Amino acid sequence: MWPFRKKQREHVDPEERSPELGIKYKDLMVMHQLTKAGADLDQPRHVIFHLYAPNLDAAQSIAKEAQGAGYGLRSEVGKPSPKDPDSWPVTCEANAVISPDFVRETGDLFDDLAARHHAEYDGWQAAATP
Repeated sequence: MWPFRKKQREHVDPEERSPELGIKYKDLMVMHQLTKAGADLDQPRHVIFHLYAPNLDAAQSIAKEAQGAGYGLRSEVGKPSPKDPDSWPVTCEANAVISPDFVRETGDLFDDLAARHHAEYDGWQAAATP
C-alpha cells in the first residue's frame, strides 16, 4: 500500500450555485476557461446564449421576451434542428462585460424563460478576445 493517498475530489453539481457569488458552477467553469485562454473579463465582448424550445410558438415567445430584455437574436429562430425536429433553437446575443452580476442575471433570465416555455437553456459562450 502506498503511504500517500490521492485526495478524493468532491463531486460538484454544475447546476448548483457558488455561495460566494451566487453563480452556477457551470458558469464559473466557462469564466475560468475564458481567463485561462487569456481573456480580460473587464473588457466587453460578444456573448451568445443557447436555448432550445419544444415548438415554434415557444421559440417565438422566448425570442420576443429576450428581445424585450435587450438581447439580439440570430436567424435560427423558427428553424427546427435537423437532428431533432422537436427542438427549436433560439440563439440570443449581447455585447457585455462578463462580470459575476452579468452572468448571474443572464442565467436567471434564460433559466426563467426556459422554465416558463418548457424549453432548455443550454448555456452561453464568448470569445476570449473582445
